[in-house]
Amino acid sequence: MEKEKNYITPRGFARLQEELHQLARVERPEVTKTVAWAASNGDRSENADYIYGKKRLREIDRRTRFLTSRIDKAIVVDPILTKSNKVQFGATVTIEDEDDGETKTISIVGVDEINTEKNQISWRSPLGSSLIGKEVGDTILLRIPIGTKTYEIMEIVYVNIE
Repeated sequence: MEKEKNYITPRGFARLQEELHQLARVERPEVTKTVAWAASNGDRSENADYIYGKKRLREIDRRTRFLTSRIDKAIVVDPILTKSNKVQFGATVTIEDEDDGETKTISIVGVDEINTEKNQISWRSPLGSSLIGKEVGDTILLRIPIGTKTYEIMEIVYVNIE
């Protein structure tokens, strides 16, 4: 079975690795010490430190498994190395709303990197996926809850995405 593609920028990949390291090397050992100490105090049924600690260990282990899976499936794509006139993963694209002339610049990133405050959208999102393969001057039609929006691609650049 082919693994699900998890395209990610170098910075996004580093963030996943940093979080995994923090959980596995810092948080889990600290919580394990707390749980061991709490268990040594006797009755565990009403021991809040023990009960909370065990719950936190399960959360850490669940997140660790998730991060490990995402890292194992990662295909790191550095936008700076991309040479294309078409929108691909890692592109920073300026689009213009054909109704009001308003422009916005968005970067197409992996699903683990979405940050709407920085206009970083997933390549799998409706807007991101509709842009893939298009060129400057092309228009896209995007379905939204109240109808449709038409955007024209004004610029495509491949730069470092922070």
